[in-house]
Amino acid sequence: MSIIQDIRDKYARVAVIMIALALIGFILTDYVKGKNRGGFGGGGSNTVGTVNGKKISFDEFDNKVKQTIANMKQQGYPESPSLSQQANDQTWNQEIIQLLLNEQFGKLGMRIGKKELGDILYGPNAPEDLKKQPQFIDEATGQFNPVKAKQQIDQTLKKGTPEQKDNINTYINQLEVLRMQDKFFSLLANSINYPKWFVEKQNADNSLMAKISMVREVYSSIPDSTIKIDDKEIADYISKHKDDYKQEESRSISYVTFSAAPSKADSMDVWNKLLLLKPAFDSTKDLAQYLASEGVSNFYDGYINGKKIQIAAKDSIFKIPVGSIYGPYLDGGNYVLAKMLGVKRMPDTVKARHILIAFDKKDPKTGQVIEQRDSTTAKKLIDSIQGLIRGGANFDTLCLALSDDQGKYDQTTKKYTGGIYDNVSTGQMVAPFNDFIFGNPVGYKGVVKTEFGYHYIEVLSQKGDDLAYKVAYLQKEIVASQQTNDSAQGEAFKFAGDCHDEESFDANYEKQLKPRKIIKGIATEIPPTGAEVRGLGASRSFVRNIYAAKKGEIIKPEQIDNNYVVAVVTDIYKEGTKDAIRARPEVEPLLRNKKKGEMLKQKIGKVSTLEAAATALGDKKIETVDSLRMNAQSPILRNEPKVTGAAFNPANKGKVVPEAIEGGSGVFVIRVDSVSATAVTNGDIAEQRKGLYQQAKQNVSNPQSPSYPLTPLREAATIKDKRVDKY
Repeated sequence: MSIIQDIRDKYARVAVIMIALALIGFILTDYVKGKNRGGFGGGGSNTVGTVNGKKISFDEFDNKVKQTIANMKQQGYPESPSLSQQANDQTWNQEIIQLLLNEQFGKLGMRIGKKELGDILYGPNAPEDLKKQPQFIDEATGQFNPVKAKQQIDQTLKKGTPEQKDNINTYINQLEVLRMQDKFFSLLANSINYPKWFVEKQNADNSLMAKISMVREVYSSIPDSTIKIDDKEIADYISKHKDDYKQEESRSISYVTFSAAPSKADSMDVWNKLLLLKPAFDSTKDLAQYLASEGVSNFYDGYINGKKIQIAAKDSIFKIPVGSIYGPYLDGGNYVLAKMLGVKRMPDTVKARHILIAFDKKDPKTGQVIEQRDSTTAKKLIDSIQGLIRGGANFDTLCLALSDDQGKYDQTTKKYTGGIYDNVSTGQMVAPFNDFIFGNPVGYKGVVKTEFGYHYIEVLSQKGDDLAYKVAYLQKEIVASQQTNDSAQGEAFKFAGDCHDEESFDANYEKQLKPRKIIKGIATEIPPTGAEVRGLGASRSFVRNIYAAKKGEIIKPEQIDNNYVVAVVTDIYKEGTKDAIRARPEVEPLLRNKKKGEMLKQKIGKVSTLEAAATALGDKKIETVDSLRMNAQSPILRNEPKVTGAAFNPANKGKVVPEAIEGGSGVFVIRVDSVSATAVTNGDIAEQRKGLYQQAKQNVSNPQSPSYPLTPLREAATIKDKRVDKY
């Protein structure tokens, strides 16, 4: 397994972020450094934050954010404000982690030498993304050639463009970082030890079994309304437990929305416009050109197996005659006309091989697509190849030597495949290629022109048989009219103009909007660098406006998705410790139960016997808990560690515990009737130590584990986030 894959499996979130940056910063891909921030805000400083006094450059940070966004898009994530925010947060966390780790690397004297770096790049476990680059593949073997890769990388470092050199250095730096992380986590993991005596003591404790008798009274027996907790009590409790009640900077709002979504009239308008286009759609001689003129860029002029077509109303569309039009019909947010162009019986899947003579190619130095040959030259070359094969030339030899398709290599193993594509479904290839291999019998050979170039194709085998359809779709999105938009915007500005503070916002809502069934929403814990507002959607400018406002201030109307939003800032929370009001929901139940526990203990009085305690609590019954274990919960005693601890305290054996126990659910008076030991079921100490060691090693590299080493490093660090000034 490659180093990259190894670390991805081991180091979860950290590695995923780092790999994303490494892949996007690949060595021979040009990118434009983001000196400008487009529509983002800014300031005079070029610092986006600090970690223990170490500055994070905005320019470098912004480039990494853009690289992460590009990588996420390549993985199929659609572009959106949420995507940008996610990439920003990922990059920020990665920067913090890297700076914290760099401090540790420096203290430990860890580094990567030239020989080790050469092994990382060109050794047996060279990065998979490097091994997949076509310019580093040996044409004769189809395998990664480390010598060739080193020569080209060294040459680019000497004579390449500044952008190419930057990309190489960025890529190498990320590989070094990953190897350093590997060393760091391995150093910590290999220092773990579970002594033999520890495992033996744990086994002995787990073998103990107790039997107790008890009297209990639950806290719920006392009505909550009888227990009053004032703000001072809550504040005193928080001051003693500050670490438990930390808070990040955030704000809360109340808001109302005025819909600017398309109305019924808007929907009918689109319907009617599509009907007006129906005659031209029906009579056009150049369907592709007509659809392009109407903004349809995804017309597929090929046959697709009916089972593979997943569209609304497909059953109705399949029933219309060839040349007929169905619709308009509703499909998501569009009205659509569907024209049946053809129906054929075709195989379900096909195996074929081909040789491609391409029009264009990608420059290995710049990554740009450039013209390789014109159409006339490509046609002459493919005709020559066809003639040679007819004359008995070997297909594999010609494919290996002349085909421009990277599909002639398996993208995982990089072994030569002979230009074969197996288990191809309809619609998987471009239309001319698709119709050739599905529309001709096994053994058929010929030349086909596509947007990529000329292909010499041979149909090798076919499976299955079903109806396939060629359908053209003309769709129009249902959008709000200017009138609908202006109406919603006008309502929003009128309501905002009537409000001056939180009190008038609430009063006007009750008077004007509540009777219209418009719901008042609440969004809490909105972070300063956030973009997504729960219940509304993503808008970075809206969050900036929230943070520019004071408590009680009305936020000017802003359109988010299909709504105009009017909001008022209801709460402002600074980074630090929660105040009594905010912490009350968490602290009040604890303090209330504490007071109830004290009341119940007073009611019980001095503990002497279970019978006396039962009488004091109103003739409570005495319960028995048998087979109580240290390492397992009893069905009767759930989440009561204080009771379990008292049961296994040697000082309490055979006695009534002299003090009532305030547990999680109530107050307990217990008598330890007996404590015995059972046989140790797992007596293989060596295997137990090995299992504990392996689990601990996994926990070291698991961000969700309490023993994850970066958690305390981050908690102890002084981190200043200034992204809000830049984005």
